[in-house]
Amino acid sequence: MKKIIPFLLAFISLTSCSDFLDESPRDQIDESQVYTSSSQLYLNTVATLYNYIGGYSQSQGLQGTYRGVYDLETFTTDEAMIPTRGGDWYDGGYWQSLFLHTWTANDESLTDTWNYLYKVIVLSNRSLEKLQQYTSLATPQELLAWQAEVRAVRALYYYYLLDLFARVPIVTSSTVPLSAVQQSRRSEVFRYVTDELQEVLPLLPLKASQQLGEYYGRLTRPVAFFLLSKLALNAEVYADDDWTDTVSLSGDKIFFKVGESHLNAWQTCWAYADSLEACGYELAQHFADNFAVYNETSSENIFTIPMDPASYTNQMQNLFRSYHYGHASAYGFTAENGSSATLEALETFSYGTDQQDARFAQTYYADRVTDLNGQPIVLQNGDTLQYYPLDVQLVLTGHPHQATAGARMKKYAVDPTATKDGKLMNNDIVLFRYADVLLMKSEAKVRSGESGDVELNLVRQRAGMEPLAATLSTLLRERQLELAWEGWRRQDLVRFGQYTRAYSDRPQLTDETNGYTTVFPIPQNLVAPTGAFTQNPGY
Repeated sequence: MKKIIPFLLAFISLTSCSDFLDESPRDQIDESQVYTSSSQLYLNTVATLYNYIGGYSQSQGLQGTYRGVYDLETFTTDEAMIPTRGGDWYDGGYWQSLFLHTWTANDESLTDTWNYLYKVIVLSNRSLEKLQQYTSLATPQELLAWQAEVRAVRALYYYYLLDLFARVPIVTSSTVPLSAVQQSRRSEVFRYVTDELQEVLPLLPLKASQQLGEYYGRLTRPVAFFLLSKLALNAEVYADDDWTDTVSLSGDKIFFKVGESHLNAWQTCWAYADSLEACGYELAQHFADNFAVYNETSSENIFTIPMDPASYTNQMQNLFRSYHYGHASAYGFTAENGSSATLEALETFSYGTDQQDARFAQTYYADRVTDLNGQPIVLQNGDTLQYYPLDVQLVLTGHPHQATAGARMKKYAVDPTATKDGKLMNNDIVLFRYADVLLMKSEAKVRSGESGDVELNLVRQRAGMEPLAATLSTLLRERQLELAWEGWRRQDLVRFGQYTRAYSDRPQLTDETNGYTTVFPIPQNLVAPTGAFTQNPGY
């Protein structure tokens, strides 16, 4: 596997929310030593950006770390929670605030996530400027391709800002002062991201990103197809500039130009899904293949975070966070005994019934668990480890199963050679995969008034489940069955209008019926009168 070396950009950091557009190099290599050849130009403008897709410190990376994009998309939903277990996992009420939707504009994790996303955007802007500055080092064809790749990376990060914060500034220069930056409407950000991806699409390599080789971990044309399909599917949400007035455009009234065709949002989602099929993506033979150790051969994964303890510093902390201490010890790791499935998730999977979904056992550890040799795990007190899924609740302090309530994250196969308590493993972290594409296409068809049965049941058949008629209800359920722990639940619930409803241990907040919590607040440091922006409604 290739290791990407960040060189001079490794020394760039962002110091505070109010300085989120500023570069603050603590050290810097002279450019004359760096930009000396075509390969060095590529390495220091394009390749270096991929160091930030994954992460190892808090709020950094798109998945694998704490208090960042993944946690905001997962632990604010009915899919998963991190219960308070005595003195563990209270953390000033942070995890409870995510689940209860009681976060505020002063929450540090929101500021850190905002800064992380803009850090990569600022670095992308700088890369584009360097490519323009050092044109003599590359051919015109190389420059066009590299500029397209950087713009695609930048669009990816704007996509996450759009999804989380909605009304964000569009910044295309690395030197623009905050005083000159204007906050954009959500619909403007949506169109900007879509237009950028469509413009660069023909210039991106039509290559697989998830497989070892020159394009491993890069933003190639299939990755852009996926993003464009996802943007179109969420068009009703992303085109809505006032999400608290209960009025929005219908997807069949939101149009895009795709090639020579003028398509509505549902047709656009469908068209880009078909483009991915034409690229050769298909469901892996087995659901678990996508999350196996050395899963680079998956025919289904589209975009992943490369993982290799010898070559990358990216970490997968989600499993480490979920295992009971004794469970991890049986694998030779340590753990933090935290995240668990909610009662709603258990109900969706029909846990403990004759109709239990076949994917439950591949997604969760529940009931008695065994070590890698299939032997029961015995705790230090002599008891056999057993999880109690149905005993989960937000506050478990004093509960008889305080330490063992809740079904735990499984999904990724255990890598016995992993280091750093299992966080440095050889299973690439899956961001985008083809099963999601099939479910998106099915949903787009249903929203168009057509049958999405074929696509839905391809996914169900692979899982060994009986066919169902595709409806919005069955599709939302299927998305959780197929995509649990993959960071899609918040977006799905918002799109289906169910994000603000009450569920176990989470009452609906006062005024939440207007949907204000479907968007996170702008970090308070940036809000007038001391900052440059206005706050999102409801905060």
